[in-house]
Amino acid sequence: GQAQRVALARALVQQPQLLLLDEPFAALDALTRIRMHALVRELVATHRPGVLLVTHDVDEAIALADRILVMRDGRIAFAHRAHRDGLVPRGDLLAELGVLAAHAPA
Repeated sequence: GQAQRVALARALVQQPQLLLLDEPFAALDALTRIRMHALVRELVATHRPGVLLVTHDVDEAIALADRILVMRDGRIAFAHRAHRDGLVPRGDLLAELGVLAAHAPA
């Protein structure tokens, strides 16, 4: 987790308008991943860059995103914005990914 913290700090020191994160937490254990999610939310709130996060982790996407796009065959197949509570409905996302039947509770 320390290497990811350093990489985020280096990226944000330049005060970018856009921060690109490609599977940044994939190699982390569960507790470090949770801490890094909190750190990213804090840094984004402080520095205010736009963030594009690529992840295959549905729960990570829901925890960090205000908008989720699902790519299929190189195109956006599904787009969903967070509700007023700040969360994208997990059941909707899992249904779009074919994990749950449509409109099934998650």
